[in-house]
Amino acid sequence: MSDDFSGKNSQEVDSPCIGICSTLFDDICRGCGRTIIEVSTWVGMSPAEKKQVWQRITEEGTAMRFKEKP
Repeated sequence: MSDDFSGKNSQEVDSPCIGICSTLFDDICRGCGRTIIEVSTWVGMSPAEKKQVWQRITEEGTAMRFKEKP
């Protein structure tokens, strides 16, 4: 993950998804840290909105994507 959360170009922002989803029973996905609404609307979000989500989940740092691997 880069510090600016950038994707392939300035109009794309990489998804925080790590393929470990728990949005069926959890308010916040344990894998990426996004809410169910953020997950379901990600493709329609602007790059600025996506960066805001990235900033929040990075600051929280509670999702599996931010945990040390054994």
